[in-house]
Amino acid sequence: MILKTERLILRPWQESDAEDLYRYASNPQVGPIAGWPVHTSVENSLETIKGVLSKPETYAVVLKSEGYAVGSIGLMIGDASNIGLPETEGEIGYWIGVPFWGQGLIPEALNELIRYSFEDLHLKKLWCGYFDGNTKSKRAQEKSGFVYHHTNENIAWPLMGDIRTEHITCLLKKTRG
Repeated sequence: MILKTERLILRPWQESDAEDLYRYASNPQVGPIAGWPVHTSVENSLETIKGVLSKPETYAVVLKSEGYAVGSIGLMIGDASNIGLPETEGEIGYWIGVPFWGQGLIPEALNELIRYSFEDLHLKKLWCGYFDGNTKSKRAQEKSGFVYHHTNENIAWPLMGDIRTEHITCLLKKTRG
């Protein structure tokens, strides 16, 4: 599936995206705040494409003006989610490279994935979350209509080997019109 917005193309990740992924995922400002380790090499990024980013409904965020991947957004439906949702619900995760922060690109990508989730996949509810201190992610969710649901404190986060506080937001199909 390929989704398009005014400025973006959301398309499946390709192995040829490994260098672009590494360019942005090697920045320590990106991964750790989103819950994953900094990428250490192009090979590390390639393995991430093969093992994580190749999952269904996971998209490279590509700027139409640039033509290469600058971030990622994905939807995990039902059992594929990290939180064991029913098949009528999904969980969205995303990130974007530092040079593209503050341009409204993630809310633009989020709004398209929300539209696709509700209109084409007929989901009833979407979930999203952000770790304590990730105010940019919180703001992107608010801009896209997600509302605070609850907070999980003292979560062991094995991917980073630490303890975190995660704030959970949700969006109901009926609130989107």
